[in-house]
Amino acid sequence: MTKIVVVGAAGKMGRAVQAAAGERSDMTISATIDVDDDLGALATCDVYIDFSTPAATLAVACAAHATKTAAVIGTTGLGDAVEAAIDELAGVAPVVVAANFSLGVNLMLGLVRQAARALGPSWDAEVVETHHKLKRDAPSGTALAIAKAIAAGHGSDYDQVKRHTRDGDVGPRPRGEIGVATVRGGGVVGEHTAYFFGHDERIEISHRATSRDIFATGALVAAAWVVGKPPGRYTMLDVLGLPS
Repeated sequence: MTKIVVVGAAGKMGRAVQAAAGERSDMTISATIDVDDDLGALATCDVYIDFSTPAATLAVACAAHATKTAAVIGTTGLGDAVEAAIDELAGVAPVVVAANFSLGVNLMLGLVRQAARALGPSWDAEVVETHHKLKRDAPSGTALAIAKAIAAGHGSDYDQVKRHTRDGDVGPRPRGEIGVATVRGGGVVGEHTAYFFGHDERIEISHRATSRDIFATGALVAAAWVVGKPPGRYTMLDVLGLPS
């Protein structure tokens, strides 16, 4: 029986993970952690699942380093300090980090990279993401993952070709630029579309989530997979056995 600690348990995703875990017979929630809770539970679990805030993710990753606890991290909007802490944890424990745990989204990442590789930067690539009005970070972590998959397909440095906002006289669109646009409103769980614009044709690769259950289910799949793996930083493509 896999023992799981849920970080950010009071949040929407934390509650979804707990509900999904209740439907599985091979794992149990041994403890939950929210802001300012004692992190001692990390020493007695097999893996923790973290959908919280960057500050909480940083604190828990540092604590988990001491206990060498495996992790599944889905918190988005991470900064350099949090990423560094996760990398340090991955040096002593297996860690799955993903902006999105949906099987469909991760398949989309593979398709987008393949399309970008086949079409090349002469086809203009754009990503549009839509989420509920309470989402704090923008662009979404999934939108960034899609845009970076396009850059990887082009063989380009994402930081050199990204365009997250356009306002005013920005001039003609440069060849190879990858734009990311953000829409917020209502209760939208998550919608992402990658556009590839040719001269007289357009390709759209889209994913629409209608329930957070798909993310919770995927996180539990990752938790079951990561326990016992060698230390390192893994993605959902690793979990699903898809080429990176």
